[in-house]
Amino acid sequence: MSEKPNRSVDAVAVRLGALGDVVLTTGVLDYWGRTRDMRFCVVTRARFAPVFEGHPAVAEVVALDEAKVRSEWFSICSRLAKSRGGLPLVDLHANGRTLLLASLWKGRYRKYPKLSLMRRLYRAFRPGFAAARLLRCNVPQRYALALEKEPPPAEELVPVIRVSEEETRKALEFLRTEDMASPFVALHPYATHVNKAWPKERWLELIELLERAGRDYLVLGMSKDPFLRGHAGKRDLTNATSLRATCALLAQASALVTGDSGPMHLATAVGTPVTALFGPTTRHWGFYPSGPGDAVVERPLPCRPCDLHGGAACARGHECLASITADEVFGLLPA
Repeated sequence: MSEKPNRSVDAVAVRLGALGDVVLTTGVLDYWGRTRDMRFCVVTRARFAPVFEGHPAVAEVVALDEAKVRSEWFSICSRLAKSRGGLPLVDLHANGRTLLLASLWKGRYRKYPKLSLMRRLYRAFRPGFAAARLLRCNVPQRYALALEKEPPPAEELVPVIRVSEEETRKALEFLRTEDMASPFVALHPYATHVNKAWPKERWLELIELLERAGRDYLVLGMSKDPFLRGHAGKRDLTNATSLRATCALLAQASALVTGDSGPMHLATAVGTPVTALFGPTTRHWGFYPSGPGDAVVERPLPCRPCDLHGGAACARGHECLASITADEVFGLLPA
């Protein structure tokens, strides 16, 4: 468990993962910093801690080792409660782990409405009241309800990541070294849950369209199966960039094409327009990109949403994503 002390702290905010969920807290923390003059100690997994570097409302980060989160959670909770338990605890995760932390906490405890039951009801039965409740707020607005009586406007909670001048310099230097034009189109073809991924052949078709139009592109992200490596050559940076370096490169892109993924929110957070391809998941879950230039491509199929995370088997051949064409996506990219 490592910490980065910076300045005085008004409350402890906890969100352990995943990447997209953590990134979505940044706009909410920024909002509370602006409207409530609050500074936070953020508790998260170590691999997501770089998201908060330079954040104006984050005074310190408690970066938790992944293995210890699984094996030593009670001890971690005890240490946190002892060292910071007098501060308010803002739970932006609201699962069994953080409820254990709350049980040991002496200070005020607030958690966000996760709407887990409502999501499951809607997925199974599609009741209108569940749809209305879910569509009332996106995830950042739900986070904000941990402290607010009413959800702030979504545009006030857009995620924000500060890219430093040095990080920008290194990104531009890399692009010059590789003789690449800036801005370029960033591609993120991966998904934690395989059914949320656009088919490989569609990505290859999009790359062909980009090359035919003389447009530069970079493939970014992390994957055990970097399936575009043989096609993108030096433009494929899969598994080759840190989280902060990825943000710096995304900030130089004209757009990011991706599925429902963590890097989708990274791009929004650095001000880069997103073209997001949604299949098994829908707006009801609250994760649509929220930047002013962001666009969502989807199909109005009655089977959507079919799963909370995109892991369910599909009897329709993943029509929701397979039917989205490369020409359609290419046509949405900024000139």
